[in-house]
Amino acid sequence: MSDRVSLEVVSLSHPGMVRSHNEDAVFVDGAAGLALLADGMGGYNAGEVASGIAVDVISKSMLQELASGRELTKVDSGSGLSHAALLLQRQIAVANQEIYSAAQTRPECAGMGTTLVAVVFCGNRVSIGHIGDSRCYRLRAEKFEQLTRDHSLLQEQIESGILTPERAKYSLNKNLVTRALGIEEAAPADIAEYRVETGDTYLLCSDGLTDMVDADVIGALLAEKRGDLPASATALVDLANRNGGRDNVSVILLHVPGEYLPSSGWVQRWLAKRNA
Repeated sequence: MSDRVSLEVVSLSHPGMVRSHNEDAVFVDGAAGLALLADGMGGYNAGEVASGIAVDVISKSMLQELASGRELTKVDSGSGLSHAALLLQRQIAVANQEIYSAAQTRPECAGMGTTLVAVVFCGNRVSIGHIGDSRCYRLRAEKFEQLTRDHSLLQEQIESGILTPERAKYSLNKNLVTRALGIEEAAPADIAEYRVETGDTYLLCSDGLTDMVDADVIGALLAEKRGDLPASATALVDLANRNGGRDNVSVILLHVPGEYLPSSGWVQRWLAKRNA
């Protein structure tokens, strides 16, 4: 990895108040700038197999590539995506194949799948890959924004005008995803990239949080506890459980500190010399 300052990170996963076991899987490495969160589904505890495969396959391959010294910030002229984003896209496809193969060859894993939300920070950009209804949010200054779009029946009903966002909160179709890893031979993930700013906080979460806590409440809580990631993660999970905890709830928080971005350290050193 590079000598730059690590992201500040914390992760927390809880089975919730109803489920007997946890089918979510999480991984985060602040020094590498990599975070993954998967919410598994399937009978006979196979959901945790699917989420575990996704996180294991992607984290190992991404860490190896990030440590290789390859130039991943370069932008591909055809897709407009950085090499880091294309790498993440490829590794998500590999994970899909691994899960799909296991589901086809292991009877106890038939029908298993998993959602995924993944981020990789490289240079001044963050690449986000996701499939299903696990989400990524960003708190920048006072603005809290969802950066991913759910692949779910509920989201399609909202976009088609069948349901208003307010009525959707009470829908019985909240957990019906339209896309997931491992269900089909090919499961394309959505890939997007954003510019990173010092002070940004990114939240990755499973629907065990967002089904139990409104987004505006999540944003207000993160803004109130800004800078204290462990307290924020604990408060979010506790709030989801107090509101019913009907599913496993997992969160990853990543904060971009001063001097993390490649240019910020140079600018500060230049200003210090100029003002000396």
